Amino acid sequence: MRSETQKVPPLNKTTMGISEGMPLIASEGGIEELRSDIQRLMDMEAIKQTKHAYFRCIDTANWDELSAICHPELQVHYAGGGYEYKMKSREEFLAAMRQAFHSEAIARHNGHMPEIQILSETQATGIWYLYDHFWSLNAHHLTHGTALYWDSYTKVDGRWLIRETSYRRIYQINETLDEKQDVAAHYLRDHGMVL
Repeated sequence: MRSETQKVPPLNKTTMGISEGMPLIASEGGIEELRSDIQRLMDMEAIKQTKHAYFRCIDTANWDELSAICHPELQVHYAGGGYEYKMKSREEFLAAMRQAFHSEAIARHNGHMPEIQILSETQATGIWYLYDHFWSLNAHHLTHGTALYWDSYTKVDGRWLIRETSYRRIYQINETLDEKQDVAAHYLRDHGMVL
């Protein structure tokens, strides 16, 4: 049991560094203001597609597409039950993902309930609720649980890139698998890094 001095800070917008974005209120101006309103909505949709691609790419070891949606100076901070990872570049992050999503892994990451804040024409933040399973077949191990992601995004040459991404676990359950899993389909066996 943790003592009060070991307690982690609460997960809220303040501790995640998320500030209120531009209001989601239609302007009362003319056509140009309406264009700006529509652009903000399109930007929110583009950010959602970027994050959905992030989850798809890590689960399918699609490193080229993952690289294309991450800023070169990507900052990463993941904290879970018994682990903490900090990475300071896109290349460091991609190298770590290649190691984790190998031919003996099976992964499922679902991001839900986005809270997107548009801060300016080129800056935004987002909070995502993660539900995931990660099987390490060679270690007979399964990790599953939920986490909150919070990201910052930068628009570069018309495309939204992930500039910073962090998560902290809400819960994590680790299981030792007694028997070899009967896996009928295993995508990473063919596309993950061969162990």
